[in-house]
Amino acid sequence: MTKEEKNQAIDALVADLDATANFYLADISNLNAEQTYKLRSTAHKRSIGVKVVKNTLLRKALERANGEFDELYDVLKGNTSIMFSETGNAPAKLIKELRKKTDRPLLKGAYVGESIYIGDANVDLLENIKSKEELIGDIIMLLQSPAKNVISALQSPGRNLAGILQTLAEKGE
Repeated sequence: MTKEEKNQAIDALVADLDATANFYLADISNLNAEQTYKLRSTAHKRSIGVKVVKNTLLRKALERANGEFDELYDVLKGNTSIMFSETGNAPAKLIKELRKKTDRPLLKGAYVGESIYIGDANVDLLENIKSKEELIGDIIMLLQSPAKNVISALQSPGRNLAGILQTLAEKGE
């Protein structure tokens, strides 16, 4: 790879890093061709970009990209793949699903919502992270809950009164 090609690859990685708020670094070594195909096709269906990268090029891209990625430099050893996603927990869900049949991919590190997670032990935590849209939905539901209770309480005596009147009317007949 020439120096010009390396610079182009670094620039492409910088553009990808700056364009997304979430990325995972994973080790997908030891996956056979069928498992690698399944990883890539499932990732594509879920709008997760997957690239196998050279650690030195990725480190240079991380240094140039917007953000503080210093903690991720230590995990750039061995085989590294990078997964880009708009949804913070989508790659973690994919990793967990694929690991039902094999021990790979292993999570090396992740950058999700301006937070850095190091190590495979964080897969369960990352899987349970809610997206911005899910959090907004939860907040709206919580805000609506007291109003629904108040409305229900206000309507309840009217229903009871109507029920009593109807019973009295039936008895009078």
